[in-house]
Amino acid sequence: MTKNDYERFLYKIDQLNKLVELIKESPSKYNLIIKCETHQEVVELAKKWGYEIGKRWGEY
Repeated sequence: MTKNDYERFLYKIDQLNKLVELIKESPSKYNLIIKCETHQEVVELAKKWGYEIGKRWGEY
């Protein structure tokens, strides 16, 4: 893992943790996320909320 990959890895974790906190604090967002049927739907919904979780840490 390169230093750049490591930074992307940490960024992804940070984005996921922030997304989890947002969902915990908002029953309406929780209801929306549990209705997603695919990974891509979750990624798109998170993007609407301002989180970038679609790329894997090793993807450029």
